[in-house]
Amino acid sequence: MSERWIGIVVASDKLTIVDAEVPASGPLVRQGDHSWSLQKGDRAAAYRVMHQQVADYVRENCICRAVVKASAVSLGGTKKAHLEAAELRGVVIAAASISARTETIAKNHISRTFGERKTDEYLADDNFWSEELTGERLRVGSREAAMVLLAARNAQ
Repeated sequence: MSERWIGIVVASDKLTIVDAEVPASGPLVRQGDHSWSLQKGDRAAAYRVMHQQVADYVRENCICRAVVKASAVSLGGTKKAHLEAAELRGVVIAAASISARTETIAKNHISRTFGERKTDEYLADDNFWSEELTGERLRVGSREAAMVLLAARNAQ
């Protein structure tokens, strides 16, 4: 039996969310592919709005599990955008965890444990995605959010 999961990738001011039915094996069934931007203005108020939006989405869509792409070390040094993304990631994790099992998974962990290739090679492979995902076509920019779902399922 499949469960409804969401994969989330956070940038400094936006989320990419892939909502899918995740069976024990076989392709994911895409239910949604969303990009949500943080509202302009006061960040504290914007975080409150995003927290509510994520919490509502998880509850209303009966999401069982939320998998968030973890922060990564920046080789070029930590910039403000990196710190803002970390703040927003914390807001998203807190919101999703109200109703769903929530975890983070790092891109470098996926590269080490998922298959024979690096994560970026899977993200660029159209044939891989046609085999691993059914339902409406996934935007190329949303593949990383779907990849965290595949990796989390394989880690079970």
